[in-house]
Amino acid sequence: MGLEIERKFLVTGEFRDKAYAHSHIRQGYISSGNGRTVRVRIRDEKGYLTIKGPSDQTGLARYEFETEIPLADAEDLMRICEPGIIDKTRYLVRSGRHIFEVDEFYGDNEGLLMAEVELGSEDEEYQKPDFIGREVTGDRRFYNSHLRRNPFKDWKDSL
Repeated sequence: MGLEIERKFLVTGEFRDKAYAHSHIRQGYISSGNGRTVRVRIRDEKGYLTIKGPSDQTGLARYEFETEIPLADAEDLMRICEPGIIDKTRYLVRSGRHIFEVDEFYGDNEGLLMAEVELGSEDEEYQKPDFIGREVTGDRRFYNSHLRRNPFKDWKDSL
């Protein structure tokens, strides 16, 4: 745990045939504001509690603490979350030394395909897969906590 450094991108090409694993994720937010979030996530049959701090000026780095919690506790916590649940499938795709996490969103965020890659430093080099499109790192519209309040369906035509 500690500092999370990641870059985010829109997905413009086919990626599913390149994925070596995938999982279903539902997540809600107990609290979100001023760039800080307390998130509950159910990933397949496991529960997680995550706390994130505000992003730095570049949008690349932020503090993150995550711990696994019992699935029953995660299901209970989902009931007290702020309105708007994020529902998505996450695909894992290797590219060079890195793994790109590609999220396919459902519900009010249907049609949004986004990839992120975690890095060891802000200037670490990485190999972009051919399905990667425009970078959206630091664009708050693409933060999951924002997507639950302002879903993609309401602003996708402005892209």
